Amino acid sequence: LENIDLKKESITAVEESGIVFIDEIDKICSSKDYMSKSADASAEGVQRDLLPLIEGTTISTKYGNVNTDYILFVASGAFHAVKPSDMLPELQGRLPIRVELNGLTEDDLYKILTEPVANLLRQQIELIKTEGVTLTFEDDAIREIARMAALLNRTVENIGARRLHTVMERIMESLSFEAAEMEEGSAITVNKELVQERLSDVLVASDLSKYIL
Repeated sequence: LENIDLKKESITAVEESGIVFIDEIDKICSSKDYMSKSADASAEGVQRDLLPLIEGTTISTKYGNVNTDYILFVASGAFHAVKPSDMLPELQGRLPIRVELNGLTEDDLYKILTEPVANLLRQQIELIKTEGVTLTFEDDAIREIARMAALLNRTVENIGARRLHTVMERIMESLSFEAAEMEEGSAITVNKELVQERLSDVLVASDLSKYIL
């Protein structure tokens, strides 16, 4: 390693194999139908700043100049309020491959709840454990949480996996306070019936659900 210039090697690796992911690119787009001129100008300005980077240019950094000609740029966005066609034509031309992804299904949400090491359920279990209380989720309850989250995404607004946070907050809202009053060594089991009870008022009227979650 002593004979290798790490900065130079890093710059070469970036220029030849670099991938830049630009998330939420729809936030710098504005609809031509109803947005104000000031918002249009601001959004268009950011797009024009990005354009030379994606087209290919040389950027000066504290480690040296980096050429972006062969860097792969990947952009993503929800595009709920705007369309990809609302981007600058030049920027659209530099992002020629467009792929539309499917929304998360009930099975996908179930996997998100169970497969990651530090999943939402594990976080709640460890949080309640600080009170000396054991929290367990039955598999039927986990399936019901995933089903409710998928249903709310379909009927209210599709916010993806973030819906799991709001559903879990509703379920754990009272349980977290109850756990603080329990004796050490107590146990709480979350079953399907408990999930349905906690979320029953959310599904009474779908047009009001957006104000509840």
